[in-house]
Amino acid sequence: MSDFDYDLFVIGAGSGGVRAARTAAATGARVAVAEDRYLGGTCVNVGCVPKKLYSYAAHFHDAFEDARGFGWSLTEAPRFDWATLRDNKVREIKRLNEIYGRLLDNAGVELIHGRARVVDAHRVEVDGRAFSAAKILVAVGGWPWVPDFPGRELTVTSNEVFDLERMPRRFLVLGGGYIAVEFASIFNGLGSESHLVYRGELFLRGFDREVREFTREQMALKGVNLHFETNIESIEKTEGGLLVTLTNGESLEVDTVLAATGRKPHLEGVGLDALGIALNPDGTVKVNDRFETSTPSILALGDVTGGPELTPVALAEAMHLVSQHFGEAPPKPMDYRNIATAVFCHPNIGTVGLSEEQARKEYDAIRVYRTDFRPMKHTLSGSEERCLMKLIVDDASDVVVGAHMVGEEAGELIQGIAIAVKAGLTKADFDATVGIHPTAAEEFVTMRTLSRH
Repeated sequence: MSDFDYDLFVIGAGSGGVRAARTAAATGARVAVAEDRYLGGTCVNVGCVPKKLYSYAAHFHDAFEDARGFGWSLTEAPRFDWATLRDNKVREIKRLNEIYGRLLDNAGVELIHGRARVVDAHRVEVDGRAFSAAKILVAVGGWPWVPDFPGRELTVTSNEVFDLERMPRRFLVLGGGYIAVEFASIFNGLGSESHLVYRGELFLRGFDREVREFTREQMALKGVNLHFETNIESIEKTEGGLLVTLTNGESLEVDTVLAATGRKPHLEGVGLDALGIALNPDGTVKVNDRFETSTPSILALGDVTGGPELTPVALAEAMHLVSQHFGEAPPKPMDYRNIATAVFCHPNIGTVGLSEEQARKEYDAIRVYRTDFRPMKHTLSGSEERCLMKLIVDDASDVVVGAHMVGEEAGELIQGIAIAVKAGLTKADFDATVGIHPTAAEEFVTMRTLSRH
């Protein structure tokens, strides 16, 4: 490796790229990272972190309402200031960017500012400067994609929605994935008239069907206007805002349209096409268990490879990659089973393992335990919000193969349950666990009544 400038050259300083760079440097490897935008990637700058901050802000709307039932009275109606939230977010993200810079510096990783382009199996160029490396890692993540329709240029994406100049009084989001349902809830909570438009019959495809239906009911109860089995036909600018015409003939006038219609690998200008690097049918980079592309010295991980588009997955992949290429005892291939995830709509969704539909395909027989209830908090708050919890059990082994929740702090709760599911614990293990009372969480260890086979 001494014949090269670096042992590892990383393209992209997002979560996966930074983790791989730091971890590789800790083994003694000479590492550089090239980034042309911002440190921390999508998650830190225009993804998980600001989204969660905005979700916190939106939850205060419910908190103010709930407080009355507990004896709190507000002398005047609460007022929300968009600029305060936006500008405080900007300061926090800047702080995180600086932390990422220090982490790289302290690890001995060289940071190169600019868009890197792969020249051949061992060379890259950044703004005219050439570098050589034994291994090149492509960790450039994804980029928002907007479908083609008249007026598409009038939409914003998740890259811009956090920094709108003004709070939209009327907000519409197009899409049915994580981003769409989260922002429909966020802007509804912040006080906007909120609409979600999705071409399918129900959002969050791939999640447990009952979870999706329950979330639809709860979001509608909170005031989100849901428009299923329709799409945007066109958008026109008017004196009052934006006129959105739907394919079902309906028209809506709003102030902002967020296109949350998916992300594609951010490969433009990276140079993989010139090298003939193999891609998957969906345009993501094809890699093997060692994260090697069709040119073995060029590696790839994270969203660009088409796996679960989750920050913790990219971090785990980075650790596996470094162990395999720079460690003494390479681990087994990364296990993508039972990866927990959360959707920060209102109420939150937390899930790990198989949906009921997936379990029925995978196992000869299953048992389903479920409960939905009005949380104790809302017996005084007056809110009609309900909570759903659900366990999927393989009947033959008694192993819990799926756990799902829709309710307050579902993500926080499911993280603990995920350990049990990952460990392969049985329903008997859950039943033998003494619950913490009074909590919603105890329902996961007190569900005894079989809902259905």
